[in-house]
Amino acid sequence: MSTHRRDRRERRNRRERRIAIVGAGPGGLTLARVLHVHGIPSTVYELDASATARDQGGTLDLDEESGQRALLHAGLLEEFRPLSRPEGGELRLLGKHADVGFHIPPPRDGDGNDRPEIDRRVLKELLLGSLPEGTVRWGQKVKAAALGAAGRPALTLADGTTVEADVLVGADGAWSRVRPLLSDADPVYTGVSFVDGLLNDVDTRHPAVAELVGRGSMFALADEKGLFAQRNGGGRIRVYAAVKAPEEWSRSGLVDPAGPAHPADPADPADPADPADPAATRKRLLDLFPDWDEGLRALIADSDGPLVPRPIHALPIGHRWDRLPGVTLLGDAAHLMSPFAGAGANLAMLDGAELALALAAHDDLETALHAYETAMFPRAEAAATQSADHLVDFFQPDALRILRDAFTTMTAGGADR
Repeated sequence: MSTHRRDRRERRNRRERRIAIVGAGPGGLTLARVLHVHGIPSTVYELDASATARDQGGTLDLDEESGQRALLHAGLLEEFRPLSRPEGGELRLLGKHADVGFHIPPPRDGDGNDRPEIDRRVLKELLLGSLPEGTVRWGQKVKAAALGAAGRPALTLADGTTVEADVLVGADGAWSRVRPLLSDADPVYTGVSFVDGLLNDVDTRHPAVAELVGRGSMFALADEKGLFAQRNGGGRIRVYAAVKAPEEWSRSGLVDPAGPAHPADPADPADPADPADPAATRKRLLDLFPDWDEGLRALIADSDGPLVPRPIHALPIGHRWDRLPGVTLLGDAAHLMSPFAGAGANLAMLDGAELALALAAHDDLETALHAYETAMFPRAEAAATQSADHLVDFFQPDALRILRDAFTTMTAGGADR
């Protein structure tokens, strides 16, 4: 057989593979897009009823060597640039009295920024818009993943449908339904919880908060806790209160007696022990920051809508699994870590791009999956180690000094100190 005919046959074989991706997050969509660029179809199964069924979260800074590299492979880097916010590279590090410990100003026109910001919603729209119609099947709840009778991976959907595939990729996040096929590991609570909120139309309605936060990110640290804020598009600021607490504290309206918040006072009608009461939750959260600057407390006090507690979990550092034919994981399903290295979405997108490239490059599926995992495992372990180390740093009694010194070293004199 001629080389030309063999190459044609191999390309046809790759196009005929049944590739099932569970999860339409940044990693799963990047995988589907890069496969599409190489002429390989796939199907993405997503629990959400539509792309707009729920809030997509805050903003991402896409690293040049991971998230942006993935977009380059996806053929979307030039479309990404006008959607991004280079000014989001501004960073303010404050103490609890709003004293400035460190400042990286916004990039000037013409200056490079290798980690421009983009809202998660906008990134998702970019990726979805680049896929053929019907690639994502919305409202598909995966109940379980298993090996079918022929040894192929198979999904059982909530409606009873069984879907077999040649390749099954779990891109379904922290509580992946695909991961149990490969690993017994479960995410473990890190001891830290976030409570997040949102301020809308900040430049008009909350100008003091807008000035405090700046154009990018702000971290206020003291007393082994923090208030973090990020500029989003559309005049919004997303706020995160970060505290060390038992996991149950974040699941019970911040009223767990073992947690850092004071239990509700039955004699105080303004502080009922009702976790469904947003005003009471807001008051209990403010009680954790009693002597902090009022401008910082306004991030909580003036936020719009409910405050949402989010316990932070992580998979064991160095999480790995033995090869199972036709099955692999990417992103949080493979290497969930805390957000303190800013690596989660970046790694997920790079995982997706590199997995797609491996599937496009190799006719043998197991060769492709082995090549992908061989590169992914050490990369994820390094990022997870950094994330765990940074989590410890953020909650030290002298966190402000630790981070100021770290940023000073990183910027080598390029910021205000």
